[in-house]
Amino acid sequence: MEENAKKGVPKKYIAIIVVAVLIVGGSVAAFMVVTGTPKAQYFKAEKNTIEFLAEKGEERYQPEFDWAETTMENPIENTLELSAEYNGPPSNNMGMGPEQLLNQSTLQLTSQLNQDNNRMAADMQLNFGGIEMNNISMYLDADNARLQLPFLEEILQINDSELSELLQEADPALNDVNMDFEYIFNQMDGMLSDEDQAYITEEYLTMVYGELSSDAFATADETVTVQDESVDTKKITLQLSEQDVKELTTTILEKMKHDDQLKDIIEAQIKQQQFGMFASNTMPAEMENEVNTMMDDFEQSIDEAINGVEDFQIPDGLTSVIWVQDDLIVQRDLSISLAPKNEELTTLTINGSQLLKDEHQKLDYELAIDDMELMFDADLSHQDDVLDDSITIGADDIELSYTGSSTLQDGTRDFERTVTFNSPSPNGSGSLIWSGEATYDQDQKSADHTLSVEMPDLPQDIVSLHVSNDAKTIHEVEQPDGDNVKDLGNMSVDELEQYFQTDVTQQFEQWLMGHMGVPGGNMNSF
Repeated sequence: MEENAKKGVPKKYIAIIVVAVLIVGGSVAAFMVVTGTPKAQYFKAEKNTIEFLAEKGEERYQPEFDWAETTMENPIENTLELSAEYNGPPSNNMGMGPEQLLNQSTLQLTSQLNQDNNRMAADMQLNFGGIEMNNISMYLDADNARLQLPFLEEILQINDSELSELLQEADPALNDVNMDFEYIFNQMDGMLSDEDQAYITEEYLTMVYGELSSDAFATADETVTVQDESVDTKKITLQLSEQDVKELTTTILEKMKHDDQLKDIIEAQIKQQQFGMFASNTMPAEMENEVNTMMDDFEQSIDEAINGVEDFQIPDGLTSVIWVQDDLIVQRDLSISLAPKNEELTTLTINGSQLLKDEHQKLDYELAIDDMELMFDADLSHQDDVLDDSITIGADDIELSYTGSSTLQDGTRDFERTVTFNSPSPNGSGSLIWSGEATYDQDQKSADHTLSVEMPDLPQDIVSLHVSNDAKTIHEVEQPDGDNVKDLGNMSVDELEQYFQTDVTQQFEQWLMGHMGVPGGNMNSF
């Protein structure tokens, strides 16, 4: 199994991937549709449906979307304070029991981030059973990392190139290691850049649209019952023969095989996901060889897929039918059966319906692969700044559900949400209850959350987690001054070992004795 994963996508699922490209990719490509042909109507309906759901989602949570945009465009300071509350029976301990420890402990994390300038800072304050620990701070930019600990007089500092040299000195096997702190900031941009997404859309999704023959589409007027409502629709059928699917699959794979820019995108993603801060332009030779091997496997899997497509069984081709009202899909039926030569067919079906109105969206879908079925139901209501939602995902006897309600008034959202998991096992069910409020006011936000768990043998609220969150825009990320800094990069491995065994250990012991109440120490502050 591990070898198959490394080789890339098995040939068995290549056609299923093409189906996904047809359904999702075509909807993105439909921006260029200007005609009224059945083909254009099909993809226009796909595009409009996706855009409608995205638009309604943004309308439902407009303050949250606005704040997310603010955090992307400005330096932000974010403070989280976590505390717990125990409401169960008291313990019989003579000293401080678990309930006292939980009820008297808090953790506060404050972070500052300026992604454009590659600067980040974080500070932790801990109150553990009434004892405070302060001044645990970390600072990072594209080149340097600094750490301040409560028991050290100096701030520890090292840059990424010096850290690479220390690792190489400590272990000759890491001779080619090159750390890159800037990767941490680049990773925050997401999986794909806007340029890469635009390239894939233009080169592949629009290509799929162009490759599909207009003769593969047909329309008819039909009245259908959608969730107990009679709806007059335009029925649009996409029918691809076995040879059509094979030809389209081969066209996509051939383009991927010779697409150097796509390979560069994939290689960059492999480096980021597999090697993190080591993903620089001067990667260690061993890691570079591993990346090259993965890319060779990718190209080999493409060749294997191309060679295997012709012998693939797709006896009934692909059928995708959508029923459209007012340019929105209200019902869908997709099916395809496929398998490698001389193997038993695997059948994929997607059946569903949806009523999409401005204030109410109801979706009901079933996805089946042979005898395995996945069910998805959603009932979403948004009226007068009041949200009432219900979502259920089920497979066999296992079900995951979400119910939530909220009101929005003067920028403050009050909410009650419950996530429930049900399974046949005696102790396999339970709920997460999440309540609170959040206020958004242009350049700042504040929120309070309470989370608790309810299980068959565990009463609700026996333990609750409280999360307080305040955030605001700032002008710049605070950085420590250059005074009293210990540059670890100027030290050899032996010097580092001596420093930590003497200076650091001695200061830690003094700090610990002060905590334990040894004369000369301070019980209340570290």
